[in-house]
Amino acid sequence: MTYFYVFLGGGLGSLARYIISKFSARVIPMDFPIGTLIANLVACILLALLVVGFSNKQADFQWIQPLLIIGFCGGFSTFSTFSNETFALIDGGHIGLALLNVAISIIAGIGLIFLIRIKG
Repeated sequence: MTYFYVFLGGGLGSLARYIISKFSARVIPMDFPIGTLIANLVACILLALLVVGFSNKQADFQWIQPLLIIGFCGGFSTFSTFSNETFALIDGGHIGLALLNVAISIIAGIGLIFLIRIKG
């Protein structure tokens, strides 16, 4: 059953990321990969909230980790797309935007998880 939860969560997370990327590209047309950034940061927030919220209840909610933490958050966030979009910025001569993308993604992602887990 664990494999099914990972499969289901991963599919739903990937679909959510795709929808956010398409929607944000329409609403905020720019060279910067804002959709991937939004998805990755929201995934960091969700993952941290789930870890904090269910840390003392793992025995009662054993499906949470494979479905939501591993599956959904894993499918929703994406290092490969982040890397590819950052490379595309570099390849297109947008070195500053590429560095900004890396800095925001890493600092904000780790910072969000840090803040939520420390407060939790």
